[in-house]
Amino acid sequence: MTSPISAAFPPSPSPDETPVEIVPGDPACGLLLLCDHASNALPARYGSLGLPERELQRHIGFDIGVRGLTLRLARAFGAPALLTTFSRLLIDPNRGEDDPTLVMRLSDGAIVPGNAHHDAAEREARLAAYHRPYHAAVSSAIDAAQAAGHRPAILSIHSFTPVWKGVSRPWHAGVLWDRDPRFAVPLIEALRQERDLVTGDNEPYDGALKNDCMYRHGTSRGIAHALIEVRQDLIGDEAGIDAWAARLEPMLRRIIANSPALREIRHYGSRSDDA
Repeated sequence: MTSPISAAFPPSPSPDETPVEIVPGDPACGLLLLCDHASNALPARYGSLGLPERELQRHIGFDIGVRGLTLRLARAFGAPALLTTFSRLLIDPNRGEDDPTLVMRLSDGAIVPGNAHHDAAEREARLAAYHRPYHAAVSSAIDAAQAAGHRPAILSIHSFTPVWKGVSRPWHAGVLWDRDPRFAVPLIEALRQERDLVTGDNEPYDGALKNDCMYRHGTSRGIAHALIEVRQDLIGDEAGIDAWAARLEPMLRRIIANSPALREIRHYGSRSDDA
């Protein structure tokens, strides 16, 4: 189950080997890259979760283009990066452990037979084998950077479908955030300086999701963070990935260089806690 653009990048580890692909880097660069939905692979014992291959190649299986973009940026910055090796259909690492969408039985019109009858024991098994090791690796990377005297800003890289429920989405990219503006707002402003882009502010999704990856590792720890969403048709091949890496790199360099607050611990709370 490989992405059609995977030939340009080192092969992703199998989830049977490890749930996390770890790209080593220098924490002094000030950046930690995360890719929650990097792969559409499934452990051998789960087969295809009863889905035809064409479904796994859609956005329901993974975020198209994001592994390549993450690796390009990690290489450009010499930055550490952590990427999942398993499909979001197995279990979604960008959801809290109690989130009802953690294991999807139905995803964008596709019934997932292998998830239809999963019970609490199976949910716990997937949490233990895949979800928790990923988050433990992220926590360890943050701890190691801080121990070395380099508190990182976190950038989580995602992608979104051009059309959702028959409606075209106008944005080329969006930045999701909650209440911490230190990274997200400068990134939105930088993207909006690009006259050929339509940039969403908390579009196409809202960044305030209780216990998601950014809440867990950014908001709750007081670490500066942002989540970028790039439209999938723009990074669906090598040329698109290269173009977006080249577009984002100078923006990120300016933000990191000109924003000392990114290296501070600041607690802003979350809108999701207000409900």
